[in-house]
Amino acid sequence: MELITSLSNPKIKQVRALRQRKARQEARLFLVEGIRHVGEAVEAGVSLQAIYYAPDLLDSVYARELIEQQRQRGLPCLAASAQVFESLADKENPQGILAVAHQVEQRLEDFSPANFPWGVALAAPQDPGNLGAILRTIDAVGASGLLLLDSSVDLYHPAAVRASMGALFWHPVVSTSFAEFNRWTEHHGYHIYGTSAHGSVDYRQVEAYLQPCVLLLGSEREGLSAEQAAACEVLIRLPMHGRSTSLNLAVAAGVMLYQMEHSRPAG
Repeated sequence: MELITSLSNPKIKQVRALRQRKARQEARLFLVEGIRHVGEAVEAGVSLQAIYYAPDLLDSVYARELIEQQRQRGLPCLAASAQVFESLADKENPQGILAVAHQVEQRLEDFSPANFPWGVALAAPQDPGNLGAILRTIDAVGASGLLLLDSSVDLYHPAAVRASMGALFWHPVVSTSFAEFNRWTEHHGYHIYGTSAHGSVDYRQVEAYLQPCVLLLGSEREGLSAEQAAACEVLIRLPMHGRSTSLNLAVAAGVMLYQMEHSRPAG
């Protein structure tokens, strides 16, 4: 087994560059770090460019078997010293394995009530960690996927990949404009449920969330714009009893998604 020991190794430098958004965008690649995350990516059939690992850091039998299986399938699996691997890792005390994966571009026109019966749309989100956390909840409740409207946030930021706990690999994420989203939902007859501090309906008062439907949430700073709110069939509020005027976006999405899962019609 050949071990990469130089921090200046060209392949190592290319992987390290993927910690920056510009390099991820140009190469259409991103990093998947950690045993569970790499395992989920492999199981989901994500297209990988290579796996990098540090034998001195990797003590998981599962991870070692995963590497050997992928090597036998022809995927480059490159061993590196602990020092070199730590220069690639985004978090402290890395587990010793990461994968370089190809980004996937999804198109809104490829989805309809047949394969996207209910999901979440975020208007101009800003925090990649929130994206990952919301994807994780989408997976937990059995929703379809995530729509990013007029978004500048990086879906493949390490914080988003990590917070999704693998859900990113199993559920579609589509970036589109609000105008295109509006046309798509009208064409397919989606029910749009929005959240707003000015909503007229308490989230517990909605008897049933009719499908197909989309939960529309505004940006962390601004909430829904007047145009976005006007597109909603119902504007729902989450009661705030303390001094805080709003919830974290991922928390609000979690409350609403579980309520929708509980209240949606059977079948």
